[in-house]
Amino acid sequence: MSSIKQFQVTFDCAEPERVARFWCEVLGYVLPKPPEGFATWDDYNRSLPPEDRGAWAACSDPSGVGPRLFFQRVPEGKVVKNRVHLDVRVGTGLVGEERLAALEAECARLVPLGAVRVQLLPADDENESCIAMQDVEGNEFCID
Repeated sequence: MSSIKQFQVTFDCAEPERVARFWCEVLGYVLPKPPEGFATWDDYNRSLPPEDRGAWAACSDPSGVGPRLFFQRVPEGKVVKNRVHLDVRVGTGLVGEERLAALEAECARLVPLGAVRVQLLPADDENESCIAMQDVEGNEFCID
């Protein structure tokens, strides 16, 4: 049996393009080019029936290393904590005050983009510090 080498992470959301653009900024990802025959995504969306316009968006790592992110519109809102979340790894290899400074700097960059700081989870005997956050639609993620 061969192992899977690629995967995408899918988000259910109310506004796929808005959430996709947020994650592009967070991760340095890019939106794909519009489909053949369309100059922009807006042009493409205008070609669709009204109920299908803006139903999905995607973004990917321009280096091709990270997973593709896919955002699909769903009718229901988020009501409970995520069972899966992304960890944005900005403090890898750092400890103590140096790690906290890196986490706080990234938090300060993301809040103006629409992220919400939930809480600092301080280091303990087993784990280094991280900051719990929410994206523009309340999906949890951590700055780690």
